[in-house]
Amino acid sequence: MSAGPVRVGVIGAGTISETYLRNLTSFPDLDVRMVADLDTDRAAVQAARHGVPAAGTAHELLADPAVELVVNLTIPAAHVDVGLAALEAGKHVWAEKPLALDRPSARKLLDRARELDLRVASAPDTVLGAGLQTARRAIDAGLIGEPRTALALFQSPGPESWHPAPEFLFQSGGGPLLDMGPYYLTALVHLLGSIHRVTATGGRARETRVIGSGPRAGTEFPVTVPTTVTALLEFARGGSAQVVLTFDSALPRTTLEIAGTLGTAVLPDPNRFDGPTLLHPLAGGDPRELAAQGHPASRGTGVLELARAIRSGVPERASGALAYHVLDAMQSIEESIADRRPVVVQSTAEAPPTLPGDWDPYAGSL
Repeated sequence: MSAGPVRVGVIGAGTISETYLRNLTSFPDLDVRMVADLDTDRAAVQAARHGVPAAGTAHELLADPAVELVVNLTIPAAHVDVGLAALEAGKHVWAEKPLALDRPSARKLLDRARELDLRVASAPDTVLGAGLQTARRAIDAGLIGEPRTALALFQSPGPESWHPAPEFLFQSGGGPLLDMGPYYLTALVHLLGSIHRVTATGGRARETRVIGSGPRAGTEFPVTVPTTVTALLEFARGGSAQVVLTFDSALPRTTLEIAGTLGTAVLPDPNRFDGPTLLHPLAGGDPRELAAQGHPASRGTGVLELARAIRSGVPERASGALAYHVLDAMQSIEESIADRRPVVVQSTAEAPPTLPGDWDPYAGSL
């Protein structure tokens, strides 16, 4: 078993890389060695900005024997191809969400990792943040009784107003379901277990959108996926959830609530790592606020947790199996919309254990 910080390479120097690199380079247990991108100038800028010693192409990064773990921040359509190339180069993989665009390619990625005795883990890692970890500990401790139902809402006018290159978010692999759904569904699986069956409907309000910021502002592009999705989820161990995800609302709103036999928990935004939990007792009275307790880290927490799990020889929490189950559920929602029928989700996934309360991303432990 190797020792010392896990050596990391980042592929993809786009918008999301800024937050990842800022955080990954602050964790003592990670050693970020290289940033790669199709646009090597962009990779060089990001590497220089965050003190990473090398930049170049993905091929050059994968050929570096020092890199142990690849953080794959490419667009969703490239997730599997880049992930497979990293595995063939003998490297573990952290994938941005979604894990893949379809079940067969996701299965191919996970099966190849198993054959090579390598690991594939996946965003979202917001469920490992102090906010949702605190909420889960409270629910697991029975503070709202037995969880029975959930309500999940994500309403937004869409990301094209602020994202400089938003087209991929309105094509296969995007839309509110594949873009935002992983945050909500992953949190629900952590809290209520495997999703057994889905019934859904959906559509899109407009056939085209217009980029609202950046050098291409004013550019019109087509929309090819539903921009509003409404789904009923049924869970294997009982209970249900209503989920609404939309890029068609002028009223931005995020909600995640879990109702139990003794009360209701209003959870933090599942696309954030912090935030309080409000417990509303069924018997009445004032709600109780639980401040987030735990580490202060944000995006990249899952990469660090994966790296520590690799060194320790224990399972990682943001596992590929969990990401596959969430993808399977989202694909089932898409099939329910297309076929206008309920769809049984074939896969299952176990909710991982919560992080220890004293888990510290800024303390070197390797």
